[in-house]
This record gives sequence, structure tokens and C-alpha cells, in this order.
Amino acid sequence: MVLNCVTQAIQIGAYAARYAGVVTGRIATAISLFSLFVTASRLASLFLTPSLGVLADRTARSAAAAHAPAVAPDAAARFDVQMRLIVAGGSLGIAIGALLMPVFLTLFTRAIRSFERRGSIPYGLGRLLDPRVWFEIFRTTTFPSPSIFLTFPITAVPRTLVVANTVIMGVYAVGVVAAYYASILVLDSRTTATGLSGLVNGVGTIAFSVFVDPTSAYIVDQTVRGERPRGDVRAMIFWLIMTAFAGTVLAQFILYPAAEYIATVAHAFNHPTSAFAAVRQWFHH
Repeated sequence: MVLNCVTQAIQIGAYAARYAGVVTGRIATAISLFSLFVTASRLASLFLTPSLGVLADRTARSAAAAHAPAVAPDAAARFDVQMRLIVAGGSLGIAIGALLMPVFLTLFTRAIRSFERRGSIPYGLGRLLDPRVWFEIFRTTTFPSPSIFLTFPITAVPRTLVVANTVIMGVYAVGVVAAYYASILVLDSRTTATGLSGLVNGVGTIAFSVFVDPTSAYIVDQTVRGERPRGDVRAMIFWLIMTAFAGTVLAQFILYPAAEYIATVAHAFNHPTSAFAAVRQWFHH
């Protein structure tokens, strides 16, 4: 839960990079730093994935120890709760990232200016190890009043962006988790199931590249050209965060169906003859 919380908080914090690019006028540098933060969050996922594997292996071993062809209902129910708590950890991470957004904005703004002076990302990352730097960041950060949330009209953001980000974040939240969930649903195909998270995440990646990333980048570009007020970028970031949180809530509802979907495909890969027969029978009826 903690690993997923940290990962999601970093991803949400990366949103501040684009607004920092608008403030400083250094869009290209801001996008580079945005990519760096997103990469860091994905590296954190490298520790999350084995942890999911440990939970799945323990549940599968309980069935093997009992010489059962399937996981016992009580063990499956316990595993279901564990997976849902991990997804909920992501929701908490998004909330923490949202609260720390002013800190991330200050961090990115200082990072862009530091890069301009030194021309070195490693030097800037090294500076983050200095406690005095963090003290200065928190000292100079201004946390806005909660009433500022009323100044972010949803009309400033395309409806497609709002809907797409909600669905995509829900898909991302369950991709890897659903694959490990599927591994306990089909014990004879569990290794195949754990490798099929792309069946869910792949859809999210394509949709993000088509609907979310280009639209949000276009809004930033319009703001830099003076065609939109800066408030529209702030509103975009706000609603991206809100829809990301809503997506992780939606993930609780699609977790089990996604696991069943992956389990079905994994079983079909391992038993192609029976899968073909089932399809043929479906068409026959």
C-alpha cells in the first residue's frame, strides 16, 4: 500500500511540471523534467510488482498445500481484500500528491532555473539530498486557501479529457494488480496470467496517447501563446487530479472483471483446443 501510495503521489506531482513550464516560459525543459518524474514513478513500480507476486504466491501455495485444484474461498476473499487495499493506497497517494501540489510547483520551478544555470540534471538531483534545499522549498511555498478550488471551472477543460482521464486512470490502477489477481483464479495458467497485464494497461496506454496527453499539451501551448489564461492550465491540472482520484475509485469496480478477463485469456493460451471449441460452440448457438 505504501509503495503504491508513493508511486501515485509522484505521478500526480509530475503534473506541476507543465504549469512550471508556463510560469518560467521553458516548456521543453518542463516536459523533460515531467518525463523524469514519470520515469521515477515507474521505477518505484519495480518494487511494487514483486510485492504483489509474494501475496499471489502465498495464496497459490495454500491451495497447493491442500492439494486443491483451486484456491479456497476464504483465501480468495482475503486476497481480494489485499488487492483492493493496495488500489486504495493509490487513491491515498493521489490525495497526498494533490495536497503537496504547491510544493511540487516550487520544486519544478527551482529545478528549471537550476538547470538553466548549471545545465546539469545530476547536479540538481544531488541538491535534493541537501536538507537545507527542502527547508527553503517549504519556507517559500505558499499553500492556497481551500476556496481556490471554486476558481477551477470544469468548462475550462474539454469534456473528452475529463472522461478519458477518469477511465484511463481506472485502467492503469488495476492493470498489474488484476494480472496477479488472475493468477490465483487459474492456478494452472498462473505464470501466463501474470504476464498479461498489458491486456489492460495496453488499452490505457493507447487511450492516454490519443486523448489525454495531446489535449493537455495543446492547452499548455495555447496558454504560452497567450490564447488562454494561465487559470485554464491550473484548472486542467486540478481536474486531471480529480479525475485521477475518481479513476482509482472506479478501479475498485473493474478490478475483478479485469482479473476474470485476464484469467480467461491466460486459460485460452494454455488450452487452445478447448478455447477454440468454446468459440465454435458459441457461434453454433
